[in-house]
Amino acid sequence: MRVFSGIQPTGRKHLGNYIGAIRQYVESQERAQAAGGDSIFCIVDLHATTVPYDPAELRERVYDTAAILLAAGLDPERCILFRQGDVVEHTELMWLLTAVTAHGDLNRMTQFKDKSAQQRELVSAGLFLYPVLMAADVLAYKATEVPVGEDQRQHLELMRDVAQRFNARFAGDREVLVVPEARIPEVGARIMDLQEPTRKMSTTSGTDEGRVYVLDEAKVVEKKLKRAVTDSEDPPRIVHDRGAKPGVSNLLELLAVARGTSIDEVVASLADARGYGDLKKATADAVVELLTPVRERYGAIRADEDALEDVLAAGAAKARAIAAQTLAEVRALMGVGPNVRARA
Repeated sequence: MRVFSGIQPTGRKHLGNYIGAIRQYVESQERAQAAGGDSIFCIVDLHATTVPYDPAELRERVYDTAAILLAAGLDPERCILFRQGDVVEHTELMWLLTAVTAHGDLNRMTQFKDKSAQQRELVSAGLFLYPVLMAADVLAYKATEVPVGEDQRQHLELMRDVAQRFNARFAGDREVLVVPEARIPEVGARIMDLQEPTRKMSTTSGTDEGRVYVLDEAKVVEKKLKRAVTDSEDPPRIVHDRGAKPGVSNLLELLAVARGTSIDEVVASLADARGYGDLKKATADAVVELLTPVRERYGAIRADEDALEDVLAAGAAKARAIAAQTLAEVRALMGVGPNVRARA
């Protein structure tokens, strides 16, 4: 068993990031260790360069993200945590994999369509090739499992296609590049905006009132959740129905995730609720309890940038040792570079 996933360093991490990715990383670290496998996590600074950005801010965000991951429970003694830009094998493998990636597949990617529509001056080629680099990130480590949120399902499907196409063309159908499986949480895979519950919680759209940040103080979390949009049904019904009651359903999912239980169980626990106010209070209390330990640990970790660099550098050395082997196999099969066997 080998788990791999990458996380963007851009923007402040919100509750959707925490539930859909970060919390999954910690759980994956535990499962991989119990199974005698590996867990590898990458802060994808190269992906962040595909849209307009500030270089100094990018470096700061990498430290912010590393500190949040460590505060949430990732342990460099039990996993590999590194910065993508420190492992050059990712970019070379990405270029080689473009040979088995269809232009039409990239053109259909929802993220490319959405992000390119937001760019006023330049739609970069990097934005178009983003999914190939993401495929290289995972395939370089022959990962069997990728913990992601629901919004990354399309990227995982492309990644699987690329691996299968490479194996069929260059490896005689041997699984030289492992075809990974996505691990998407059953509950909380898509956390919605608190003010616009029909759209995903995001750092790039909506307002601050619509998203809870991982580092928000408890009173701020409570305020945002108590102002969350529900509906005007009278009398109010606390039931899970994404189509008819998106706001209520979003709160129920948040409550279930924060408590570590099922949606049915949280609905049953609110059978005597006096209205949506009780649902909002219960959700706020549970989310505060979930996030407080992370926020409290974050400050001391983030303050020591030298220690963060040491963690990332040590992780990169371990990651390169694995990725270099995969890249050497791919180069040999594709006929790129010297014929190592002939020279030997």
